[in-house]
Amino acid sequence: MTTAAPPTWRDIAYRGFHLPADTSSGGGDALLATHRGLALGGVDRRGTWTSPPVRVGFVVDEVVPSWTADTPDGCWIEVDLRGWHDDAPSTGWYRLARWAADDRAVRRTSVPGQRDAAARVDTDTLIVTGATVTGWQARVTLCRPAGSPNGPVLRSIGAVATGPTPSHQGYEREPASTAARGIVLDVPRYSQRLHAGQYPQWGGGGDSWCSPTCTSMVLAYWGAEPTPEHYAWVQPSGPRPVVVHAARHCYDHAYAGAGNWPFNTAYAGLHGVDAFVTRLRSLAEAEAFVAAGIPLIVSAAFRADEVPGLGYDTGGHLMVLVGFTAGGDPVLNDPYAPDDEAVRRTVPRQGFEAVWQRGSGGVAYVLRPASVRLPPPPAQPNW
Repeated sequence: MTTAAPPTWRDIAYRGFHLPADTSSGGGDALLATHRGLALGGVDRRGTWTSPPVRVGFVVDEVVPSWTADTPDGCWIEVDLRGWHDDAPSTGWYRLARWAADDRAVRRTSVPGQRDAAARVDTDTLIVTGATVTGWQARVTLCRPAGSPNGPVLRSIGAVATGPTPSHQGYEREPASTAARGIVLDVPRYSQRLHAGQYPQWGGGGDSWCSPTCTSMVLAYWGAEPTPEHYAWVQPSGPRPVVVHAARHCYDHAYAGAGNWPFNTAYAGLHGVDAFVTRLRSLAEAEAFVAAGIPLIVSAAFRADEVPGLGYDTGGHLMVLVGFTAGGDPVLNDPYAPDDEAVRRTVPRQGFEAVWQRGSGGVAYVLRPASVRLPPPPAQPNW
């Protein structure tokens, strides 16, 4: 008989910054007065905010940023990351996003083709390949075109850094809390497949809209989904126009899909919630959020029937973790269902945790109103 390897801890650390209200590129604010740039590509005014270096205390393999911002028509932000080690940068700057809330004047996109001896960019993730990185630094440029009366406002910026995946990844290092057992949050059920074939210009239509569908479900749970005037352009309205609205406004032109992780949390941030991307080490950590009343959007990859109840293949799929049974099995809102009624699924705990951790390293979108407190973080904070 083979003896399972002992659980192995993966280093994960999240740090976020909430910016004061005057962090904008509008006229007269402190940011613009300190960081005034030359006109470039039709841009009349730019302001740049650079975070202090964030030292995480372990060797970093990957960094995923996330942010919330407001970008009036024609404005956008550019999000850059670089690695740090000891007291100095250990990589150059890499651009992770050129982001705008609206897509009519600005092409919202990740930036492919960035690779050197130190690191590379994979859509929404900075992957360290050759440098020694034990920290990170973010830089956000706020871009305002000539003639625009208002500039963008950066409200929050953060990143989750992760260390190498142990060769024997173990789970549930800490005992699971029983506080979430038997709790199922009343998150509405939305099927992405009801939109199959609709608006294929945004990632191929509903069959690929798992991420914006999940984001829409959680916004609706918080009573924060967009109001009808925002999606009146969706004609014919179809089964659920708010999902079409989310797919369009999460769409990443370079990635050619609506599954860019921080684009989804940035979209959520436009609707009055605090939102960020992190990674969790186990379902034990996820239970703390459910016990606090906060559903999580989680990313997994699996083969058909590898997890009973999930009978399809996927290289990456988003679902909403809405609760746990009394025995601790996860209860999901899985948007890849033929109709809304079939969205709710209960799956075995160990199998689901394995495909979540293996598939994305435990990625979770955290969306909640600022008035709702996060659970206390662990000793190595990852939220």
